[in-house]
Amino acid sequence: MNKDNEIRICCDGDRGLCKNAIGRQDKQLNTYDWLADVPGNADSTDLVEVQFKHTRKGYYHNSNNLELKKGDIVAVEANPGHDIGVVTLTGRLVKKQIKKANLKSADDIKRIYRIARPVDMDKYREAKAREHDTMIESRQIAKDLGLQMKIGDVEYQGDCNKAIFYYIADERVDFRQLIKVLAETFHVRIEMKQIGARQEAGRIGGTGPCGRELCCATWMKNFISVSTNSARFQDISLNPQKLAGMCAKLKCCLNYEVDDYVEAGRKMPSREIILQTADGDYYLFKTDILAGLITYSTDKNIAANLETISAERARKIIEMNKRGEKPESLHEDGKQRQSAKPNADLLANENISRFDKAKKKKKKNKQPKQQQQQQQPKGQKKPQGNAPRPPKQNNPKQDDND
Repeated sequence: MNKDNEIRICCDGDRGLCKNAIGRQDKQLNTYDWLADVPGNADSTDLVEVQFKHTRKGYYHNSNNLELKKGDIVAVEANPGHDIGVVTLTGRLVKKQIKKANLKSADDIKRIYRIARPVDMDKYREAKAREHDTMIESRQIAKDLGLQMKIGDVEYQGDCNKAIFYYIADERVDFRQLIKVLAETFHVRIEMKQIGARQEAGRIGGTGPCGRELCCATWMKNFISVSTNSARFQDISLNPQKLAGMCAKLKCCLNYEVDDYVEAGRKMPSREIILQTADGDYYLFKTDILAGLITYSTDKNIAANLETISAERARKIIEMNKRGEKPESLHEDGKQRQSAKPNADLLANENISRFDKAKKKKKKNKQPKQQQQQQQPKGQKKPQGNAPRPPKQNNPKQDDND
């Protein structure tokens, strides 16, 4: 393969492709090939995963038995014509990726024609150069037709015979007239594909508030609905600004640990159970699922005389109440309630510049202590406080003259 073609595909992609990597690559929706160094992995199947612009992927048969490896640019079968893509996965893991993609039939898996030639790459560059201008012009056409939709991106096929228009719309849109106008304007076959806000964020990419790259741009393919109940189970503040992601929807990561929280919450006592002690009744105030601690209050509606105990201790008290027994207090052995330590702010009484090195001011004409003591006459004490200074001694030269 031509070296110029390799450099071009690295620069033309959104984030480039690490061609020397075996198991990892710098592409969206990357699949880590942990079987890459296993002998015979590439020859175990003829299925190959090929990635196109942004997050669009396809699966193809290597019917011509080409020696393909991750990073190769290939020409694949399309309808109509052919398309240009990058090989992102080979070997046994491709079958698992096909299952995740939920391909309906084997006819959806087409074949790879060849490794891309310089002529194919010239046509590919020409197609990519038209995408931005086509997107801007198509937006204006949709606006003139009065359609409530946003065209987020345009992707030309590698042979310039077809263009895919990705659009976002809140409601159903009748774009039959739009397709006619676009076909007459750009003289290509038009395909309209609707995407959601999460898919658009994945195509654009970015960095989340956690400091990592967006999940929808790196590995997430299937999007599950997220609700505020996930935040409630995890005791997360219902702040819309903190719960919303780059797509202005609820963050997908709210669903990552919610099952563990729900399972751990089942082991905690119910909120409706009242603990009865000799001191009085206690109502559940809040629960710390991760630490396994429960805070009870003597008032049902407000925080009063808060007591924090473990979940195991709470279950013991519930069993005692069922037997008609009341412990002396919530704590074991009738211990007194420990005063809860307030959450002290470590930086409350600190200066923000406390770590800065203070500059030492050098005083001019400052003599050391020993020199000052030597200059003082013997038997004369250092004046203290506001004591008057001793009179100046006459110059010895003047006395000799006298």
